[in-house]
Amino acid sequence: MATSSAHPIDDDVRKTILKRLSDAEKEHDVAILHAIESGSRAWGFASPDSDYDVRFIYAHPREWYLSFDVERRRDVIEYPIVDEIDCGGWDIRKALYLFTRTNGALLEWLNSPIVYMQCGSFAERMRELAPRHVDYTALCYHYSHMARGNAREYLFKDKARLKKYFYVLRPLLAIRYIEADHGVPPVEFEKLVDAVAPGEIRPGIASLLALKRETSELGYGDPIPEINNFITSELARHGDAFKGQGRPDLLSSEELRAELNSIFRSSLQPQRS
Repeated sequence: MATSSAHPIDDDVRKTILKRLSDAEKEHDVAILHAIESGSRAWGFASPDSDYDVRFIYAHPREWYLSFDVERRRDVIEYPIVDEIDCGGWDIRKALYLFTRTNGALLEWLNSPIVYMQCGSFAERMRELAPRHVDYTALCYHYSHMARGNAREYLFKDKARLKKYFYVLRPLLAIRYIEADHGVPPVEFEKLVDAVAPGEIRPGIASLLALKRETSELGYGDPIPEINNFITSELARHGDAFKGQGRPDLLSSEELRAELNSIFRSSLQPQRS
């Protein structure tokens, strides 16, 4: 399968997103270290009218963190969805802590193929850390939980919500990617298909992709037997293998703590005049 995006970010939309990110920096007196597209556009199966899921990691000036109650200060920036743009981000301390818990969303932000802003070496250094410190069993738990929830709610019925096939297949293929010792799974869905999808489900996936990229909203349709069989067999194969593995804590590693502290300190900006 080709891995090029069927719906690249329009230049005017990109300009609007960059303007909003710049406005967020000024409004909150922060520096955005890493801003990306998340969700279906990054995964490669967006519909023509899919929202833009803009996510970012930011840092306050150095002095902001020199407070006795810094743990109680707000560590997220959120905005309402405007013109189909959903924009929000995490403070660097929150992001670094979530890295120690093998947070699947954070890993996808770090590896998104669509990058809006990049400041310094924060994202590059975090990506270098991941292969050495990610808890892959915990990451499988994250993907298994996602797949089971979507399959149970949307697929195993007389009529399936067709777009939800992607939200089940993608995490299941991510688990197979990890099991094959390939490392952190790629964000792009087609890369997962190319790497680990069985041949018998690839024609059905290709048809669904083509339909979703051309249709504003995939509705309900007849279940796809070969894909349903794959999903059922994968969920049964996993069983309870990942149960209880959702919250690892890697802070006991002095090496990791030292590296994260180094990334944190080097990412902070001086107080603005």
